[in-house]
Amino acid sequence: MFDPQLLEGDTVLITGASAGIGRETARLAASAGADVALAARREDRLDDLADELEREHDCTALALPTDVRESGAVADLVSATVEELGTLDVVVANAALGVGSAVEELSDEDYHLMMDVNTDGMFFTAREALPHLRESAGHLVFVGSFAAEYPRPGNPVYAASKAWARSFAHSLEAQVGEDDIAISVVNPSEVRTEFGHQADRGPAKDRLEPGEATEPEAVAEAIIFAASRDSPDTASEIDLYRRNKFSHF
Repeated sequence: MFDPQLLEGDTVLITGASAGIGRETARLAASAGADVALAARREDRLDDLADELEREHDCTALALPTDVRESGAVADLVSATVEELGTLDVVVANAALGVGSAVEELSDEDYHLMMDVNTDGMFFTAREALPHLRESAGHLVFVGSFAAEYPRPGNPVYAASKAWARSFAHSLEAQVGEDDIAISVVNPSEVRTEFGHQADRGPAKDRLEPGEATEPEAVAEAIIFAASRDSPDTASEIDLYRRNKFSHF
């Protein structure tokens, strides 16, 4: 049973919070008693979500438009969160995107966009959050992917960026574990969101029917599970795959 006080009194910062996994994680964190800081580029969506969370839950929700590709913007995001909410207990590094497909056809622009968001964004978020998580003995949760562990022929660059994030997370876990900071990775397979790995196929929510893939609410539950483990325990890695994912192997 979900504990409605699981994160009571905590501050949770979520990147990529305007849709999909990030949005559902924000909803679940607020329902579990946390104040939330919402980061993404789409300000109107963040404002709407912040209003919803404050209306439906007894929490403070900050809409903080941020481009995670910019190190200064991420520094401002973390500073504003701590200044307004007083602490930083959980950070969910979720912002990511997938564009293009075949390596021969991938433009320089799309390559750099994907790598900048999926690797630099994760790094900047972690770097700025760590001093505050050290003070709170907090949690840093990276949203990874099935593609981080297994071949993704439909988009090798996306897969490589997620493998980078997974490797970074586990090595960081080794570096800061003695500081009582928990690092987790949650790896879903296909999720029914606006996200689409291949531009010619469209968003997953449009091409996958309910029951054909994981729902974003389920991934959010795994994230909150990881973020709520008490010291000295940590949920180092959670793989959340659809049941028939390995049938084609």
